Amino acid sequence: MPSQIYNKLLMTGQYISAEQASAFDDFTINQIGVPSAVLMEKAALAVYDRLLKSPAFNLKKVLVIAGSGNNGGDGIAVARLLYLRGIPVTIWLLGQQDKASVQTQLQLKIVKNYGLPIENQIDEENFSKYTCLVDAIFGVGLSREIEGNYAQAVNRINASTAAVMAVDIPSGLHADDGKVLGTSVQADETVTMSYNKMAMATEQGRQLAGLVTVADIGIYDPNCLPAN
Repeated sequence: MPSQIYNKLLMTGQYISAEQASAFDDFTINQIGVPSAVLMEKAALAVYDRLLKSPAFNLKKVLVIAGSGNNGGDGIAVARLLYLRGIPVTIWLLGQQDKASVQTQLQLKIVKNYGLPIENQIDEENFSKYTCLVDAIFGVGLSREIEGNYAQAVNRINASTAAVMAVDIPSGLHADDGKVLGTSVQADETVTMSYNKMAMATEQGRQLAGLVTVADIGIYDPNCLPAN
């Protein structure tokens, strides 16, 4: 691919809304034909690669906190990649598995076949032993306030001394305006997919996201694609 086309597609300086993120994702899957499982794997590989390279993360004992949506599926795939590298990792699954998205159910099936530990609750003593936390609870589609067990999980993440990696966006941060939806994860780093999100252009969003890496996973603005 000529470099000028690649640079146009990547557009790391562009900030997009949650609606645009959903539209670009839908176009890539349903119009271009890239399977959603392929995009999830590329997203997971981007987070995995940053976890390995960043000096901020101690991977001695990793906990992936995963929701039941596709953001959780990304996190579960990250856990698998870490596990296959020999890194001790546990998945804390929030929400009901039978209500998980299709892609997240697929990722759960895969990690179960590998024998990864999946927990529905983790007590305070064991939680404090993790050296790295991966926030994969909610993605850019979140528009309601976080409550109940989810809010408790976010607050436990923020009270931990372990470094936190957020997948795509810190859970609880509104992707468009950077407002906190009840409570929000305070991340040390965030790997966001394909384009930066508008929230990260706000002062609060930058503070909660920490160091942001924009990962090219193959989802592009259709208007930037080369003409036939």
